[in-house]
Amino acid sequence: MAVETSYTFQATIEIIGINPFVFVPEEILSYIFEKAAKSKGPIPVKGSVNAVPYTQNLMKFKGEWRLYINTKMLKNSPKRIGEQITISIDYDAEKRSIPIHPKLLQALKDDKAANNIFQNLRPSLQHEIIRYIAHLKTEESIDKNILKAIAFLLGKGKFVGREKP
Repeated sequence: MAVETSYTFQATIEIIGINPFVFVPEEILSYIFEKAAKSKGPIPVKGSVNAVPYTQNLMKFKGEWRLYINTKMLKNSPKRIGEQITISIDYDAEKRSIPIHPKLLQALKDDKAANNIFQNLRPSLQHEIIRYIAHLKTEESIDKNILKAIAFLLGKGKFVGREKP
């Protein structure tokens, strides 16, 4: 069985644009890159912020690796810039896939043109559509947004804040 090793460190919340974040110390980044077997793209991590568990991605932006601190991780995080927090962090090897909603799957099966476009989208945009539909709460919302998603795929209107795919 693999031994779980997480690192704990103190960091000050900073902000870039509207996004609160902390820098992760270099030695911890090196450890995570080694465990992830990569040092590019989003890297999945898990841990805790002030003892509250989180899952998140390390992101490189403007040449710096950052752990963005969202409001799920830390209540009112945008208002807490300059605050010192305690973070534990480790590479997260768990698969983070979101299953496609059965109604979206059926809608794609029913509309071959939309399905063809969907299958040819870059994976990140496919994931964005799947995730958006999966997180809706009501059947009415799901039905309405699946119609919007299909229309978007067919080049008619916006979806997830985007123009044509």
